[in-house]
Amino acid sequence: MKTQTTSIRTEILAGISSFLATFYIVIVNPSILSEAGMPFSAVVTATVLVSAFGSITMGIYAKNPFVIAPGMGLNAFFTYTAVKGLGLSYEAALGAVFWAGVLFLILSVLKARDKIVQAIPHTLRYAIAAGIGLFICFIGFQNAHFIIDDPVTLVKLGNLKDPICLTFLLGLAATAILVVKKIPGAMIIGIILTTLMAWPIGRWWGDASVINFGSSTLVNYNGLISMPDFSLFLKADLIGSLQYAFLPVIFVFAFTDLFDSISTFVGLAEASGFKDNDGNPRNLKKSLLVDSITTIFSGLIGSSSGTAYIESAVGIREGGKTGLTAITAGLLFLPFLFFSPLLSIVPSIATSIALVLVGSFMMMPLAKVDWKTLDEAIPAFLTMVLMPLTYSISTGIIFGFLSWTLLKLFSGKKHEINPVIIIINLLALVFLWI
Repeated sequence: MKTQTTSIRTEILAGISSFLATFYIVIVNPSILSEAGMPFSAVVTATVLVSAFGSITMGIYAKNPFVIAPGMGLNAFFTYTAVKGLGLSYEAALGAVFWAGVLFLILSVLKARDKIVQAIPHTLRYAIAAGIGLFICFIGFQNAHFIIDDPVTLVKLGNLKDPICLTFLLGLAATAILVVKKIPGAMIIGIILTTLMAWPIGRWWGDASVINFGSSTLVNYNGLISMPDFSLFLKADLIGSLQYAFLPVIFVFAFTDLFDSISTFVGLAEASGFKDNDGNPRNLKKSLLVDSITTIFSGLIGSSSGTAYIESAVGIREGGKTGLTAITAGLLFLPFLFFSPLLSIVPSIATSIALVLVGSFMMMPLAKVDWKTLDEAIPAFLTMVLMPLTYSISTGIIFGFLSWTLLKLFSGKKHEINPVIIIINLLALVFLWI
């Protein structure tokens, strides 16, 4: 049975692939938000519900194969800046997430976000896609301990004799071969194969405690069932979060999520070809509405902001083209309301393989950049490299816009600078100094 030049089987396999590439958030998000004083089990429940709600809504309403889940970076800002740095209670921070979502919704209804996307120069669109690819590749290498921190050089190559690195490289090679040979479900097969190869780590050889929350074994079975915890439901302090001193927090949540979601939609559209007749991401308005509604839902249910996930590219690479991919991924989150202990079975090095390979796939739009025209090439380069180097998609976007505008202004091309780009630049400067 065919659906838009694809098949139900392909869409389901793609949805499984996207889920496997993103399910780590069910463990990582609670680990970060619990440091803000939130109950770990309650954040697990909230993370699952946000991921399921956002992804299923994206599939049904926007009909795009994009997974929605609590955003990385946004959860770190929630804990380490809003709560620990500025002194908000986690209830007030959840209220800030809610109001940021309301602001998103207003902007979406007024089509302001559409205009922002349409104003993004094509050169920056190509660079955004490539930058996201480099970013998720870097995350994958870090999660696999293939790249580690260094006090002198900041980063360096990990120990290739370490069983973790060795298993990762073997899994990466095997999965890459499957992808090159165009084996259906190559990513899923690679993740399963790597999980099996990782089982002996900590049992027969090696020690995974450095990357696996202190556990010496990399693949663990921690039980089957745990009941959902709804203690964070409707705990957001909607009134307290509107204090004047806390308004910058709402603004930063809104601005960061705005550019994270827009850059993700643009990047995935450029890398996959999911564009409308005007060259903009397919069903953009509906996708942005889903993103904003999911952020509102996040604040009410007990999590940091939900946003579109760059790891959706894994499912797209597997052939996902319709909303069925996102629906499948969303439904797969729901059992982990009860079976969250099973998530520990699949190790980070297995899902990291998908991130690295998808990162390479997302380099293709760079061929469209006019590298000989320096007022186009330099902003594209800065956009691309600053995402992984600053560990922030938004930072890459900000300096891409600022440099593009500056160079156009001083190269006699100020007619290319439209009012929306000027507003984006002003917001970017405010964001940098908050």
